[in-house]
Amino acid sequence: MKALLLAAGLGTRLQPFTLEHPKALAPVNGKSLLQRNVEFLQTQGIREVLVNVHHFAAQIIDAIESNKGWGSNISISDETDAVLETGGGLLKASWYFENEEDFVVMNVDMLTDMPLHKMIMQHRLNNPIATLAVTERNSSRYLLFDNRNHLSGWRNVTTGEEKGPVINYSTDEKLSLHQMAFSGIHVINSAIFNKIEQRGKFSLIDVYMSLCGQNIIECFDHSTSLLLDVGKPESILKAEMMFR
Repeated sequence: MKALLLAAGLGTRLQPFTLEHPKALAPVNGKSLLQRNVEFLQTQGIREVLVNVHHFAAQIIDAIESNKGWGSNISISDETDAVLETGGGLLKASWYFENEEDFVVMNVDMLTDMPLHKMIMQHRLNNPIATLAVTERNSSRYLLFDNRNHLSGWRNVTTGEEKGPVINYSTDEKLSLHQMAFSGIHVINSAIFNKIEQRGKFSLIDVYMSLCGQNIIECFDHSTSLLLDVGKPESILKAEMMFR
């Protein structure tokens, strides 16, 4: 199995570090976020990795080359001309997964010890178009799932905005849904590439919202695992306590 590490973002929340470096190279106990996620994928048996780059792309490429991929075979998806967000970045990377039935996508700034192999097993058993890692944690934005754990929508609890099929649900139907916070980790069937209608710069969440009414998209709950979004300078200190 192959994986895509999404590392092209500007990392504005991690300033001042990202004024001179890409967020993927933010260090946690002497290892960059990129190295840590490459090594995490290795523990799950994945050594074929694609990394998309935009912000300070040359620094990421140099780190990969000088460290020989930390033992993995790493390729580059170049977005230096224009950052494409998660959905556009995945679509641009479709060539890499041409001969793969399923593949993994991860945000490079998420650190976890989740049992990805179990998520992959569930995905292969149930064969949805995508399986999304989620936890029960406080967030301003949630994915909404029905009692079969099928994706039904998205909600911003701060603004009340909703997306996806849920916007047409009755009040009772909405009350039957459960909210889960997305972990930025996906297992995706390559059939999705023929279903994506968006082009240019767009989010994978918007793709899921447009597809989940007619396609099964499941969740994998890993609430008992460690998970940290290393998006702000203070989260680096927290990460150094959680991930040695």
